[in-house]
Amino acid sequence: MKRYLFIDRDGTVIQEPADFQIDAFDKLALVDGVIPALRRLQEAGYRLVMVSNQDGLGTAAFPRETFEGPHRLLQQILVSQGIRFEAEHIDESFEGESRMIDGTPTRKPGIGMLLPYLRDREIDIAGSWVIGDRDTDLQLAANLGCAGLRIGADGLDWPGIVERILGCSRRAERLRETRETRIRASIDLDRSEPPQVSTGIGFFDHMLEQIGTHAGFALALRCEGDLHVDEHHTVEDCAIVLGEALRAALGDKRGIARYGVDAADTPSRLLGQVAIPMDESLAVAVLDLCGRGAFVFDGVFARERVGELSTEMVTHFFRSLCSSAGMALHLKVSGENAHHQVEACFKAFARALRQAIARDAAAAGRAPSSKGML
Repeated sequence: MKRYLFIDRDGTVIQEPADFQIDAFDKLALVDGVIPALRRLQEAGYRLVMVSNQDGLGTAAFPRETFEGPHRLLQQILVSQGIRFEAEHIDESFEGESRMIDGTPTRKPGIGMLLPYLRDREIDIAGSWVIGDRDTDLQLAANLGCAGLRIGADGLDWPGIVERILGCSRRAERLRETRETRIRASIDLDRSEPPQVSTGIGFFDHMLEQIGTHAGFALALRCEGDLHVDEHHTVEDCAIVLGEALRAALGDKRGIARYGVDAADTPSRLLGQVAIPMDESLAVAVLDLCGRGAFVFDGVFARERVGELSTEMVTHFFRSLCSSAGMALHLKVSGENAHHQVEACFKAFARALRQAIARDAAAAGRAPSSKGML
């Protein structure tokens, strides 16, 4: 999903003069550290949008031509440094006034100018940020339903903003409510802690815990499902929600390994392959975070159920997870004990996932694909 930084202009990107109007070239000065900060955030996959109140722009008090010259120069400076704002939204009303879109004020902290972003299901608003220098910018963030940062508050500068955003950019929470299930899941790919799982199916809880434990990230999932019918809806919907959370936490996947490389890295080993033995059972997983859902399974489970979980739901779980998360998974298992077979499958998948989501220093924030995106 797409994540945005909604960034104020005056006092945030450029310094704000005493009269609050950048209407001459000699008033144009960049805020310290803004260029390298915006480049890092852009390389991390964030899309940049400028959102600014320009009081009375176009009136005699602030002629448009005096604004446009310095603003065009600012645009040229940013582009010359590889920084591209996807859009600019500028409200020209005076304080206490505002234009309206769909009955919503356009002047910050009103969200009228940004309504299309709220309506786009491909945008992760909760994972986006507002960056500004005033309380109205923080209020805009609250109105949008995302986090906000105020430059200058408690000494916060652009390097600090980068640290704050990139330090928590791989977290996601998802909620799914239907007539059959109610599920809330949260993950943090950069934090490891004991998983917290409750689905009402003991063995399934144990398997989901294997994902958090062996993939090395914080996982919390709680499901209330129609187990009086059977386990199908619970297992399927948990896979969907977990996949959605994983996809959201990864963002555009810049800077990740994508496949993962086995630590031994011998020529006989397939890229991204993980083999997990479990007594007499053996599971092999190969994973690609390619953005396309695909699942291939090779194996036969020794019996139809393990505890309250039917083994046919194991393959259905992985197929649903792959579709939701946008990953390709090849999973192979052999053995004589169904408990060991299933557990080996979940551990092998988790270990492959651990490799694939790892930050790759050599990638330098680039998408791990010749296409330039995943």
